[in-house]
This record gives sequence, structure tokens and C-alpha cells, in this order.
Amino acid sequence: MTTPAKAKPRLSSSLRWPLLLTRLGLLAERFLRAFWPLWSLGISALGAVFLGFHDWLPVELLWACALAVLAGGAAALWFGLKRFRWPSGAEARARLDASLPGRPIAALEDDQAIGATDPASQAVWQAHQARMRARLKAARPVDPDLRLARFDRYGLRYVALTIFLMALLFGSIWRVESLAGMTPGAAGNMAAAGPSWEGWVEPPAYTGRPSLYLNDIAEGPLSLPQGSQVELRFYGDLGDLTLSETVSGRIGEVPGASELRQSFRVVQAGQITVAGPGGRSWEIALLPDAPPQVDFDGPIRREANGELAQGFQAQDDFAVVTGRAEIALDLDRVDRRHGLRIAPDPRAPLELDLPMAIAGDRGDFAETLFENLSEHPWAELPVTITLSVQDDLGQEGRSETRAILLPGRRFFDPLARAVIEQRRDLLWSSANAPRVAQLLRAVSHRPEGFVRSQTNYLRLRVTIRRLETATRYGLSEETREEIAKALWDLAVMIEEGDLSDALERLRRAQDRLAEAIENGADENEIARLMQELREAMQDYMQQLAEQMDPNQPPGDMENSQEVTGQDLEDMMAQLQELMEQGRMEEAQQLLDQLRRMMENMQMAQGQQSGQQSAGQQAMNGLQETLRDQQELSDEAFRDLQEQFNGQDPGQQGQQQGQEQGQPQGQQPGQQGQQQGGEQPGQQPGQQPGQGQPGGQEQASPQGQGGSGDAPSLAQRQQALREMLRKQEQSLPGSGAGSEAARDALDRAGRAMEEAEEALRENDFADAIDDQAEAMDAIREGMQELGEELAQQQQQGQSEGEMGQAQAQGQQDPLGRSTGRDGQMGSDDALLQDEDVYRRAQDLLDEIRRRSGEQARPDTELDYLKRLLDRF
Repeated sequence: MTTPAKAKPRLSSSLRWPLLLTRLGLLAERFLRAFWPLWSLGISALGAVFLGFHDWLPVELLWACALAVLAGGAAALWFGLKRFRWPSGAEARARLDASLPGRPIAALEDDQAIGATDPASQAVWQAHQARMRARLKAARPVDPDLRLARFDRYGLRYVALTIFLMALLFGSIWRVESLAGMTPGAAGNMAAAGPSWEGWVEPPAYTGRPSLYLNDIAEGPLSLPQGSQVELRFYGDLGDLTLSETVSGRIGEVPGASELRQSFRVVQAGQITVAGPGGRSWEIALLPDAPPQVDFDGPIRREANGELAQGFQAQDDFAVVTGRAEIALDLDRVDRRHGLRIAPDPRAPLELDLPMAIAGDRGDFAETLFENLSEHPWAELPVTITLSVQDDLGQEGRSETRAILLPGRRFFDPLARAVIEQRRDLLWSSANAPRVAQLLRAVSHRPEGFVRSQTNYLRLRVTIRRLETATRYGLSEETREEIAKALWDLAVMIEEGDLSDALERLRRAQDRLAEAIENGADENEIARLMQELREAMQDYMQQLAEQMDPNQPPGDMENSQEVTGQDLEDMMAQLQELMEQGRMEEAQQLLDQLRRMMENMQMAQGQQSGQQSAGQQAMNGLQETLRDQQELSDEAFRDLQEQFNGQDPGQQGQQQGQEQGQPQGQQPGQQGQQQGGEQPGQQPGQQPGQGQPGGQEQASPQGQGGSGDAPSLAQRQQALREMLRKQEQSLPGSGAGSEAARDALDRAGRAMEEAEEALRENDFADAIDDQAEAMDAIREGMQELGEELAQQQQQGQSEGEMGQAQAQGQQDPLGRSTGRDGQMGSDDALLQDEDVYRRAQDLLDEIRRRSGEQARPDTELDYLKRLLDRF
């Protein structure tokens, strides 16, 4: 007897929607995977139609593309049908069950296989079934996997989707109707209904005008912009409709008048006629499109940095697309003297692109041309400038030709001006090269007091030698440009100087401002130079304050004149006010007074700094040794270059020295030494080696005596080594810093000795390496010594501050003399000083300023507040 199969328990009704949605997800997943090539091809074809690609293709090619699309679609459909399988309910249950913990759907459909008659086993099985039914309550539809990356490795679906989206944005779905006229059945229907035509006019994009549909335009006059594109389509039998036109000006091979597709561009006025049933005729007139116009907007300006600034205005009927400024040398107005006397080398006119309006209407706009032409050979020379602009048709408009002086950077330093002038002559004509080299050599003949930087002097001499060598063997255009660039960089370095030297910067700023006042510079340049003078003054006063020695007792202060920062600020404000009012003579007098005041401050500072400690003297001596070693290394490098060039080292310097009337090997700065036996800076009657820091005798690296023969490099290296040995022996202090400095100087001495031996053997490469090692060791020694001196100064600063008030016989902040017996202040000079009220006001202003700084400690702010409340 067989037992009938037990019916499976019915699932909960709550699983109906999760199962249905999971099955729909499976359907979408399989459909996309099977038919993605079909829908990609379909939307690509629709995008092409929406964009109107079929309107530009020949009929034969269009039909070929259509057949290719149909064949590809059939293949994609067959591929999809082959792979697609309709999802069943069991597959949906299996996917939903796999997403739940413990697979509760399969568990509820299972039967108890063991212990069905055992009550305990049945109780366990029922508990298991109840737990699985509870888990079914948390069932949610499973998300379909719609990723196609592993099926479409090249991302073709994204390409198709992009084409379709671009077509929706920039195309038109109504273009699908135009396909009806290209089908055979439609053509037969049109032929049966009679011939017809369509036409469009597309104006140029720059005009901003819309397209025109000729079927909606009645016969008669029609105005079109020049360059408009006309498209015509004829439907019907060949020859039913014909075209005649006189607006394109076409010659050569022209399509037949009865061709079903006609396309041409309107370039002139004329007539367009469509002959045949429903034909029309239009008299075409060109819309006026005048050439653009451009004109100068104000005079040319020179910016503070020498940059050219020229405003201009441009106009056009539609839009200006490009523009340029043409600058040509005005040879008739050039002052043909000195280096400009000979005929210039041919040089093409300079063309600069005019800036166009980035936003807004280009039909009428104003802009400013900015260009820095300071390095151009025509800078500061008479030139002519002409502006020109163009529109989309290529029509050009030109401005008047204006004669100007091409702006460039101004140089106020005499040496920098001389270098720039010779650079201009060199670029004017290559024939000026010998004259330029001769004049530059004459300018640098006596550099003492004229060339402030030894580095600038060496660079100038190297450039002169290079120019002479290039002139002797043929000056190429590339070499001339390189030398001109080197001269420009040198002039800028001379003009700007070492900005870290506050005093040098202050002097330079005063000289520049005085030069600008004398030459009548414009307001912008004077304002820039005035600001430069203010900054240089602040830097110099800060440097003076930092260099003041708190342990240094002052000199006689009775006859000294106090100058506060407020006094200098008042003078600067008065100077600027005089220049703004145009009172240049008074401004020049006040500037001279300021110059004398700063020189007096420098002299007083020099007197105070003349009493140097032993450590400061040692630092100065090491700085001098390091500078001499650097100069010697530079000369060894030049000799190494001459050795590579196949010349005898020192031969070129000998020839140049003989040309200048100097002994062989004489260096800049030795001339004063050999004339009268005095070195630069040496007092009359003073012996060489005296007056060195610390009173010690030092051998000069430039020579060893007063004989007429110049020492060799090896001898000068030996003199430097002996000088360094004496400086090492005289180093002050016995701390760790002094010992480290001695060790570093000892290493520097050994390196100098090796460099000396290499120089005696004319091994310049090894000598330069040893000299570099020596300079590094000297710098290390100076750093160690400087750190020890700084520590000593900090240790003695508190003691100096304790005894400074008693040692100086000084004044309190109000200018009163200190009291007797250590008392602070007295009433003796309070009512006698005519500046006491102003100084009291200065103190009150300073207290107010400090009280407004919230970053100060609370105790200090409370103290300042009490002072303000009291006074």
C-alpha cells in the first residue's frame, strides 16, 4: 500500500510582492544583457537622424548606411533572442531565498526525514519551521544586476547614449519627417502628386541670425548676410524643377540645374530662381557689413616698471575677431649720433596681438594693450605704431599711424645707463661691436668708487672679453643676442643693487628720486620711487637699531641731534606734498637735507662701530679673507677656460692689460696700489698690512710688495693661507665655539695649501675644488664664531642694561637728564626743551597704540589703561 505525497505548505502571502519584483528584476537584467547591442545601435541611428546627418549625405551613401543599420539591427536581434530566457517563478524564489539567511523558503518546503514519530523530534522541527517563517517576514526584493561592463568591454553603449543625448539637446526630432522623401514609395507618391521642393538659408554664425525656410518666404526682395549657405531639395522626376542663381559666383564644375540637391554660398547680390511647378524667385541683396574700425584711446602711457600701456576702441557691425599692433622704427626721427650713426641692421616690424573682449559684445568695446618692451632694441627710440583689426569676413580696419617714443625701463644708475646704451648700440648694428667693447672697457677702467660690487665688475669684464673674442672670430646673431641678454641682466643688477644692504638701497632710492625730479618724471613713477624711498628708509633705520651695541658707551651727547622715526616720517610726508604740488625745487632741497641727515647718522654709527671687540675684528678679517679667496677662485676658473680654449693661461689677460697700459696680470683694485704704493683705503704713509682688523699684519692677496711684477696665482694663494693662519692664531675666546672655529680654519688652511700646490702645477681643476673646500670651511668657522659671539652678547646684555643708565649720563623718554645719585629724572630740563610737548604727545600716541593691541598680556594692557586714565 503506497502513502500519498504530502502537500507542500503554502508560502506566506507577504512574499507575493518580493517575488514579483525580484522576477521583474531578473527580466530587466536578462533583457539588457541580451539586447544591449540592439538598443545601442537604435539610439545611435536616431541620434544621427535628429542631428540631420542624412541631409548632408548623398542618397546612395545614405541608403548604404540605412542598409548597414538594418543588417546590424537584425544581427543584434538574433543575438538577443538567442541569449534571452524568460525568468521562471522558481528562479525568482531561488534568488530571493539566497538573499535571506538560512534559505528559509527552501527550509519551509522541506519535510522531516528522521524522527517523524518522535514527539521530541517533531517539537524541534516545528520550532525550526517557526524560526524560518519569522525570517520570511524580513524578505525584500532583490536588486537586479544591471552592470554590463563584462559584456561591453569597450563602452559602446555609453558612446551611443552620448550621441543620443547630444541629438536631443542640439538636434530636432522633426528631422525624421525628412526621411519620408527618400523612400521609394514616397518618391512615387510625390511624383504622382506632382514635383515639389524645399529650401533653407543658414546665415553665418557670427551674425547671430536664425535660419530661414525659403518655402515660407514670398517672392520678392530678400536681404541676406554675405556668406549665407543656401540648401535646396527637389522632389519629383529629374528635370521637373531647375535652379538658376547669380549669387554664388561659382565657376568651373557646377552641378546641373536640375540636380535634386543644390548647395551654394551667397557671396554677392543677385537672383535665386526655382523654375517649375510651385517655383519662386527672389532678388537677393547683401546686408551691409562694413569693415571694422579701431582707434587709439588716449596717449600712450609708461607704467612704473617701463611697461607700455595703450588704450584702444574697436567697432564692427557684428564682431571683431582679431587685432594687432604694428610697431616700426621711425628712422627719420632717430638722433643719428654715436652708435646710432651707422645704418641699422634689418629688423622686421614688431607685431603685438591686441587683447579682445572676453565677455560682452565684441561689436563695440574698449581694451588696453599692455606689453613690456624694455629689452627690445627699439626701447626709448622713436617708432610708429599702427593698430589693425579684422572681422569674420577678413575685412580689415586700420587706425592712424602715431609717432611715439617706445616706452622702456628707466635706469638711474650712471653705470647701468651706460651698459644699457652700449647694449642698444650692439643690437642696432653688429658693426658697433668693436666700439661697444672699447667703450665698456673704458667705462670699467677705474672701478674704484664707481662700481659698487666686485661681482658686477667681474661680470662686466667677462662679457667684454666674450664680445671681443666673438668680434675677432665673427659675431653671430645668436652670440649677439646672448651678450645683449647678459648686458641687460648686468644693468638690472647694477640698478637694483644688493637689496639686503639697507644703506646701499637707501642711497640708490635717493639717487633715483633726485634723478626723477630733475628729469620731470610722471606722477606714477615719482609715487613708486617715493614708496621705494620710504621702504629703504625703514629698512635702514631697522638695521641701525639692530646694530646698536647695548654695551657700547655713547660719545658726547651734548652736541648731538636726536632724530626720531616721527621726524623722518614728517620729512617724507612733506617731501611727497611738495612733489604733489609741483614745487620740485623745494622738494630737491628737502631731499638733499634728508641725504645729509642720513650721512650724519652713518658717520655717527661708524664712529660707534669703530670701537670693535676682538670677536668682531676676527669676523671682519675672515669675511675679507673669504672674499679674496672667492676672487682668486674666479680668476683660476677663467684661466681654466683659457686652457680649454687652447690659450696659454694668463696670455689673454696680459694682452688686455697691455692694451690698457697696465702691467701684466694686474687686477682691478691694484692700480691704486701700484700708483704711489698705496692700496685702496690706505692712508698716506701707512704701510701695507697696517690698519687690518685687530691691528694684526695681513698679507694682501693682490700682491706681495711694491715691485712692478704681478704675483702668480700660487703666490697669492700662499699669501691668503698665511693670512688665514694669523687669523686662526688670534681668534678670541676658549669656548666650544672658538675651538670649532679653529678646527674649521685649520681644515681651510690645509685645503688652501693643496690649492697652492695645484696652482703651481697649472692644475686649475683640482685647484678650484680645493679652493671651494677652503671657502666652505671658512664659512663654517665664521658660523661657529658668530654663534659664540651671540651667546656672549646675550650673557652680557643684562649686565650692560643694568649699568647703561648710569654710564651714559643719558635722558629719559621725555628728554630730561637723569637725576643725581641714581635717581631717575629731574626737573632741570623739563621746561627748557622746546620739543618736550611734541615728545610727550608722541609718548601718549605710542601708549594708545599699544593699548589697542589685544595680543599683549592682560597685565600690560591694564597698566597702559591706568596710564591713559591718569594722563
